[in-house]
Formats: sequence, structure tokens, C-alpha cells
Amino acid sequence: MKSFYAVSLVLSAVMLWGWYAGYRINITASMPRGLYRIASGPPYRDAFVFFCLESSSSAAGMARERGYLAAGSCPSGLRPLLKQVAGLPGDRLEMDDHGLAVNGQRLLNSRRAETDSAGRSMPAASLIPGVIPPGKALVLSRYNAGSFDSRYFGLIPLAAVRPVQPVLLTQP
Repeated sequence: MKSFYAVSLVLSAVMLWGWYAGYRINITASMPRGLYRIASGPPYRDAFVFFCLESSSSAAGMARERGYLAAGSCPSGLRPLLKQVAGLPGDRLEMDDHGLAVNGQRLLNSRRAETDSAGRSMPAASLIPGVIPPGKALVLSRYNAGSFDSRYFGLIPLAAVRPVQPVLLTQP
């Protein structure tokens, strides 16, 4: 039993060190599972980023109520999301029944779902076709058509995103 506690203590210390060293683990199916590390510099198109939903947003409330996000380190009490930057200020966003396009390029897995995996209605799209305004970003998962992303909570503040680099992934 003592060895169990010793191993638990060592694992906890390693995880705490990893957190403060900028490492993050993704175990969800919305993006490639694996280990990521916080990167420096501004976010760029196609960059992996993590961010927190604003505490007062209806998206944070929905994520909590429906169990989309577990408890975590964000001010809302939820886990950060990991997504990919699909559009930046000045990019042209287009929408139709087939999904989203940015600057004329159709985005993979970007069609909005009417219901989630449990059959519950998804909110109406808050995205507006046109030019993405200054200070905002479109974030999506191109890996999972069922991801909870900008299709449902809209554009997010660029200041809220932190770029991350994959370190070790278990799926492409």
C-alpha cells in the first residue's frame, strides 16, 4: 500500500511540474489526442490553440449543463478547449448548408449539426458571414464533425487564445 501512495505522489508531482512547464494533455476526440506544449508568439491560421470560454457566456453554461467540458482550470470552472485557428481578422467567412468557407476555401467537418450526440438541439449559429473583425478568431476542429466550436459559440477574442505545439500525438 505504501508503494501505491509513493507512486501516486510521484505522478502528481510530475503532472504538476508538467502543467507549470506549459504541457497540456488532450484526451478528447475533437482534436488529436496527446501531449501539447504552450508555444510563444501570436496565433496563426491552422495553429492549434487552447482557450477558456468566457464565464458569463451561454456557451460555458451549455458546456457545463450538457457535460461537454469537465471541471478544470478556467475562470468558468471548466477545462480549456483545444481547437485549430480557421480564420483571423480580415479573413472572409462564408456559410451555407454544406458548412463554412474561409477566403473561398471550404473547411473540412464544418457543417453545423442540428443536434448533439445525445439528440439535444444545438443553438442557432451565431456566426455572421463577412469579414472577421479585428481581435477575433474562428476556431474549429477539422478532426471531428461533432466538435463544440465556433459553429456554436461564435468567434472568440484573439487575446484569449494560446498557441500550442503538438509534442506527442496518439492519432494523426
